[in-house]
Amino acid sequence: MASIETKEGTVQLEGQQLFYRQMAPTEQPPRLSVLLLHGIRFSSETWLNLGTLQKLAEAGYQTIAIDLPGLGNSKEATAPASVGDLAPDSFLLGILKGLELGPVVIISPSLSGMYSLPFLFGHNDMVKGFIPVAPICTEKFSAEQYTSVQTPTLIVYGAEDKPMGEASFNNLKNLANHKVHIMKGAQHACYLNNPEEWHRIVLGFLHNLS
Repeated sequence: MASIETKEGTVQLEGQQLFYRQMAPTEQPPRLSVLLLHGIRFSSETWLNLGTLQKLAEAGYQTIAIDLPGLGNSKEATAPASVGDLAPDSFLLGILKGLELGPVVIISPSLSGMYSLPFLFGHNDMVKGFIPVAPICTEKFSAEQYTSVQTPTLIVYGAEDKPMGEASFNNLKNLANHKVHIMKGAQHACYLNNPEEWHRIVLGFLHNLS
């Protein structure tokens, strides 16, 4: 089993403290950096308990899971001022700068779409790959905006997630360079239904990038 280093800490963003967990290989430089976001009922602890942080680190990736403002151990932080219903694209840029990260792969379920999608369109050069999991706010962007993005994307959603999964897919399918994986029998937080399948598809996607 690969040797990994585990770290917890906070990153400063606009005077606020946001909590994060990080795992990374120790025996060789990371193949890529992966930023794990989360939905409204979840936090970085979800990825810890599911084993995603460890699985990706053991496979050679630096993996960082952030607690979004107002959630998890970032409960004291407030969400950034929104543009319409979206967080400004500078939010994740501040996170990456605070953690001294270069371009990353972003895994973005549900609520975190309000952070990841503006960043994808505003700072495409900082996104090596994108794994949206039924994110919110997909309807805020035009088909033309989606087709202009060349970032390799793996669209994932649960077959039983009729409202969010299918609605978000109808917009995300306009991304120019995407593949789709529908998890059979899975609900909105589809990664919880079958962690083994989830880790297999994520690692396969990352392997093709690195």
